[in-house]
Order: sequence, then C-alpha cells, then structure tokens
Amino acid sequence: MAKTEKSFPRNFTGCLTCVQVLNIMVLLGFMLNYALRVNLTIAIVEMIFDTKDNHTIANLTHSFNVTQHPEHIEQTRYHWDTKQKNLLLGCFFWGYVLTEVPGGRLAEVIGARRVFGYSTLLASVLTLLSPGAAAAGFGWIVALRVALGFLLGATWPAILPMASKWIPPMDRSKFMSNMMASSLGAAMTMPICGFLIAHFGWESAFYFTGIIGVMWSVAWFAVVYDSPGQHPRISDTERNYLMKALPQDTNKGHSAVPWRRMLLSAPVWAIVVTHGASVFGYFTVVNQLPTYIESILHYDIKHNGLLSSLPYLGKYLCALASSVLADSLRRSGRLSTTAARKLFTGFAVGLPGLMMIAQAFFGHDRIWSIAIFTMALTINGAVTAGYLGNGLDIAPKFSGTIFGIANTLSSFGGWLSTFMVGELTKEHNTYEQWQIVFFILAGTYVCGALVFVVFGSGELQPWNSPQSAENNTEKHEEQPLNEEKV
Repeated sequence: MAKTEKSFPRNFTGCLTCVQVLNIMVLLGFMLNYALRVNLTIAIVEMIFDTKDNHTIANLTHSFNVTQHPEHIEQTRYHWDTKQKNLLLGCFFWGYVLTEVPGGRLAEVIGARRVFGYSTLLASVLTLLSPGAAAAGFGWIVALRVALGFLLGATWPAILPMASKWIPPMDRSKFMSNMMASSLGAAMTMPICGFLIAHFGWESAFYFTGIIGVMWSVAWFAVVYDSPGQHPRISDTERNYLMKALPQDTNKGHSAVPWRRMLLSAPVWAIVVTHGASVFGYFTVVNQLPTYIESILHYDIKHNGLLSSLPYLGKYLCALASSVLADSLRRSGRLSTTAARKLFTGFAVGLPGLMMIAQAFFGHDRIWSIAIFTMALTINGAVTAGYLGNGLDIAPKFSGTIFGIANTLSSFGGWLSTFMVGELTKEHNTYEQWQIVFFILAGTYVCGALVFVVFGSGELQPWNSPQSAENNTEKHEEQPLNEEKV
C-alpha cells in the first residue's frame, strides 16, 4: 500500500489527469470564493462618503452623493457611519453560519459537485447585483450580503467529501492546500480591485469578480464529477488506480450520522475549537487590515490594496510547502499522522499568537506592522498540514459534517471579530484601541493551539464505520467458541 501511494501517477494519457484537473478547479474555486467575499473589504473604503473630501459635488441627497475621485472618476458614495460599515462587513456571517453543517452533510449525500458549483454560481450572480442593491438602500445591500454568506457557507465543508473519493490518504494534505488558495485569491483580488476602483470606480470590483465567478461555474460543471466512477472521460488506468488506492464503500445508500458519538469525541472537538480560534484571528485581519492600514498607518487606496495582499500570498505559499512536507514525512514513516497534525497545528496556530503580541508593541510602525502581519498569516497557512484536513483522517465518511460544525463556530467568530473591532474603535479609532484587539487575538491563537496538541488525533475513529465495528466485535466474541470446538 505504501509503495502504491508513494508514486501517484502524474500522467496517464499524455495530458492532464482527472485528479490534476480537480486540483486546478478546486484551487481556482477557492481563489474565487474569497474574491467574492473580500471585494467589499477593499471597495468599502471608496463607497463611504468622506467628510474631509474637498471634491464633493454640491448636489447631495439624503442617502448618498456623487464625488469626484482623485483620478476624475465620478462615483456614488454613501453616508454610512463606522457602525454601519462594520455591520455591512459582518452581516455576511449571518447567512454563512446557517449553511455550514447542512452544506457538508448535503455534499456527503448528493455530492460536492452540485453543492459547491451551484452555490458559487448563485453567489457570483448576487455579486453582480451588489452595486444596484447598495443604490436601493442600506437594508438591501445588507440583505444581499447575508444571502451571499448563505450560499458560500456551504462550499467549504463540501470539498472534504469529494477529497475522500478522489484523493489517496497520503496526498490529502497537499490537496487541502488548495483551500488556502482562498488566501491567494485575496492576495490577487485586493490589488486588482484597488486598480479597478482607482480607474473605474468601486462598482467595477463587483462586476469583475462576479463575471469571473460565472465563467468558473460553467467550467466546473463541464469538467468535475463527484467520483472516479461517475466521470465519463476518465481513463481506465486512472480509474482503476483510484479504486484500488481509496477505500470503497460497499454499503448502498448513505450512512446515518452517529451524532452522539461524534459530539462526544475529543478529536472532533479539538478540530472545532482550534478551527474557531484560527479563523477568528484570520477573519479579523482579512476584514480589518485595509481599514487599519488606511486609518492607522495612513496609506492610500493603491498602497492599501498592494500591502493588504502580502499576508495572503505568504499564507498560500506556506500552505503549499508545509502540506508537501507533511505528506512526505507521513509517507516515509518519519511521523505518524497524529504527530504530523499536532506538530503543524502547534506551529501554524500557536506562533501567530506570539506574533500578535509583537504587533501590540510594534504595530504603530509601518514596516514592523506589515512585516508582522505578513509573517503571522504566512505561518498560519500551515494549518493545511495540521487540523484542516484532520476530519478526513478520523472520519472520512462524515468529514463534511465535521468541517461544517467547525466552520459554524468559526463563522460566529468571524462576526464576533467584526463586532469587536467596531465596538472598540467606533469612538476612538486609535492605535491604543487596536492594541486591545491584538492582545485578544494572541490569547485566542495560543489557546486554540494548546487544545489541538492535547486532544487532537490522526487515527480513524470506530464510529466512522459503526457497522464494521459491530461486525468486528461479533467476530471477537465468537472466536473463543470456535477455538473450543477445534
């Protein structure tokens, strides 16, 4: 088995294999996933009316006015205060939190192809409608962002059930690094949207990401299928290899979720708590870093987009490198799966906590602040070799449900982080108030790392296949009787 997994065939037919195509589409899909999410983060800086703007045209209305952009672009701006701005950034999670567990379970039942594909397609259409919703009123754009979160909430847990059918166990860390392409998507979206906003107005950020999303969705349904057995164009050689390398479920229908045993499992809660802590920190930076750079470090929108992208680019590169290293160490037998997951989780979640302490003391300096943010999020990318795909280790049949539970908690953390920053900075948006934010992040990161190091596991749990466990128990009970007969 180890020999088979060591040499995963790169090419069967002289062109891309179906697994390679799947990797590419998932990578692009998660890049798009965050592009659809963070476009507002960069656009909102120009969407809101600045009372200090000397170029305001006199024809104001009660809700918005048209301003002259520094590069002679007329665009609509809105009189939204700091609390409304943070409400708009945070309301995404109201919908996001509702579909995590249903999305993961639905992917286990009907397949990730439809769940991930249709969710992204509809989210892309809503993105195209965002400028119109903002013009219709603040309530409309809030409702649209809630609906966007509702759709994208189902996408993340949906990918794990697909990985259990397509990706051999010793290659799964590398596959999970595709999820961190979300960071790469943010890294690319921010400078691109910054450029588009500067030349064409903030509306162009939504039109650009929405059109790309529709194009990706069409390609996804054309080339991706839920399993090797369902793919109409896969070669016989690749199909046979995957069928042998991956455990096949011979039971017809879908196994019921063993909710009681799952919710009493310490390894499951290690994933849930650690993911919540890690994502709480990540969402705080994703949603608030552009505002911090503008209001505290005093960079304009062009520098804002470029500098905001640096941590996310580093995070993806670290995710890719650490995942390849983790798979190599596991495949060679140097580290067990449990040891690898704990080692990389401790590194990826614990060390950023120390970085946030440094940020609290040195974050007032532009160079130090950007360097610390970049290092912290870069290191956090190693979660792909740690807890992120751990559900596939302990319970591949229910990996979507487990990740859905974890992402539900982290979604509350995402909303809480936005609310926290809004409350701490709405009266006094100063560096001293941001220091409080950084200390809270430090404690959250460190606690999350400790929980997984103590309670995490890489071993397959018996409740993943309850019927098999019962059969094995019966065999052990019958063994003494058979020996007595002999």
